[in-house]
Amino acid sequence: MPSAGSPGRGVSQGIPTAVSNRMARRITIATGIPSVLGMGVFIASYLLVSRSILDIPPGITLVASGGCFLLGLLGLSYGVLSSSWEDAPGSLLGLEQIGLNVGRLRSSFKRPPASS
Repeated sequence: MPSAGSPGRGVSQGIPTAVSNRMARRITIATGIPSVLGMGVFIASYLLVSRSILDIPPGITLVASGGCFLLGLLGLSYGVLSSSWEDAPGSLLGLEQIGLNVGRLRSSFKRPPASS
């Protein structure tokens, strides 16, 4: 008797490994760099203020680091939406895939769920 997740039962297998690896790589880069920059803003601000090089208001530090972390949050969505679901990996940045994947996402909300 086939299990519920076997291919013979018509159950979707989820995200293919190659696609999930692409997503993970893009998410790591698109969220990692802004997050490191966000932490770097705190360190740079501390060093500049503690050594009396610049007098940076705490609000400026907060806004600058918050902007970097917000950019990292947008990078999470970018990493998922820019990944190609085709066998070919697509371009380096995957900008051509965003419109296609957003369209797929929208159509999945418009369709009624499959009956079991």
